[in-house]
Amino acid sequence: MKLAEALIERAEIQKRNVQLFNRITSNVMVQEGDIPAEEPEELIAEYEENMKRLLFLVQKINKTNDTTPFGNGTVADAIAQRDNLKTKIGIYRSVYEAATIRQERYNTKEIKFVRCIDAKALQHTINELSKQYREIDTKLQGINWTVDLIES
Repeated sequence: MKLAEALIERAEIQKRNVQLFNRITSNVMVQEGDIPAEEPEELIAEYEENMKRLLFLVQKINKTNDTTPFGNGTVADAIAQRDNLKTKIGIYRSVYEAATIRQERYNTKEIKFVRCIDAKALQHTINELSKQYREIDTKLQGINWTVDLIES
């Protein structure tokens, strides 16, 4: 199995578990005299099986990421760097949006707001970080299809 296939399966299991959670909580209580549309115990058993497979996949994905070379480090290092860039981009975008909100003044007695940050420079920083993010992500996506999942 390729690393990418394991990542896809992991995502599918996570989605199924969210759906199972909703189905379980919808069926744990019914009006007296009614029966649930689905048996909660069966749904919980399915959830438990999914969690066993998810644990296996996560452990193998992590082991593979920790041992697969990527640039000057490992895939795990690149993922950490990509996640760090994503967080920074999100924060800087929020700051940029706050800095570019236009304050309307209808007369000179209203309070005037002034920008305390160079929005153009901040947008340039966002663009550069976004480029770095895309480059790392593209390389990671490519390597995911060439690396075999370590299953031992």
